Amino acid sequence: MNQEVSKFDEIIERKNTNCLKYDFAVERSKPDNLLSFWIADMDFKTTPEIIDAIRRCTDHGIFGYSEVKEAYVDALKGWMEEKHGWKIEGEWLVKTPGVVFALAMAVQAYTEPGDSVIIQQPVYYPFQEVIRDNDRKVVNNSLILGSDGKYHMDLEDFERKVVENQIKLFLLCSPHNPVGRVWTREELESLAEICIRHDVIVVSDEIHGDFIFSGRHQVFAGISEELGNRTITCTSPSKTFNLAGLQISNIFIVNPVLRKKFKDRIATAGYSQLNLLGLVACQAAYQYGSNWHRELMEYLKGNIEFLKDYVKEHLPQIRITEPEGTYLVWMDFRGLNLTEEERENLIIQKAGLWLDSGAMFGEVGEGFERINIACPRSVLEKALKQLEAAVNS
Repeated sequence: MNQEVSKFDEIIERKNTNCLKYDFAVERSKPDNLLSFWIADMDFKTTPEIIDAIRRCTDHGIFGYSEVKEAYVDALKGWMEEKHGWKIEGEWLVKTPGVVFALAMAVQAYTEPGDSVIIQQPVYYPFQEVIRDNDRKVVNNSLILGSDGKYHMDLEDFERKVVENQIKLFLLCSPHNPVGRVWTREELESLAEICIRHDVIVVSDEIHGDFIFSGRHQVFAGISEELGNRTITCTSPSKTFNLAGLQISNIFIVNPVLRKKFKDRIATAGYSQLNLLGLVACQAAYQYGSNWHRELMEYLKGNIEFLKDYVKEHLPQIRITEPEGTYLVWMDFRGLNLTEEERENLIIQKAGLWLDSGAMFGEVGEGFERINIACPRSVLEKALKQLEAAVNS
């Protein structure tokens, strides 16, 4: 019997669409013929309801300054409560053109030049960039790769560094990119106790919160009222529904004092109304996208299992960090005993692949690679065969 074909199996040509993933290899000093698995967007068309909503908007033909009505907020409320058990209030909402923009605004709003901000590397590389670019100091509380093959927080080191560096702000990644951890409520509660004890404001990047394969995503601000009052929660439909180019994120700030500081900082950047099509797409996503999202998750689970099985059988020198969340898989290449330069040559020149080198996520990421598995399975299989051939050569 033939395997059922999924809509996610469709190979969609993305070259010559001005997308970063496929059209800018040469500009980034890479060969032009690589299979791309680096940047975190998906090779799938978004849900038809979103496309229809955008089409109705474009058919109107006028793209003036726009804002949202209650239906937009109601869509957010429904999604957050249904998917994550978190009840939000409309007044908490601050819309931004992206989560990284929000991270930068938070760094500016809650710290001063010269202050230290703590992060947990290996972590999404813009975390350190928005700190350093704003003349703040990066303090790293490295995650620890345990004997169970999972990364864990070193909370003793976290608290010590908070005290020693007079930390005012912590950038949390939950679920964690790139190591794929879905932090348990117990882990987050222990982390929260330290932040409360030392009066640390937390910016929780939860953009991957809709991609959970093991466990349950715990909204950090939802743990307690006290914690909610010191947390800035960053969400977006951009990963879930492949809308990154529409630049829309929803930031929830319970504490009115922290919210005002954040909004004041955005005002200094001269930013006001968001992209009209982003607002339209976001509302449609949260109103009508649940079934599509459910089908997507099943397909991604299949891709993860395919990846794990293939690597175990054909590439035993490489280890997969068990992905509990996100569609980004953290691969340990240290068993190949290659230098950073040798590994990059193997992956790019011999295998013809574009992955994200682990070193960009911090020194503790050296020897690892991040691969984006949100693509048709046939493309993933082709990439793994190319990698196998390169390793065997």
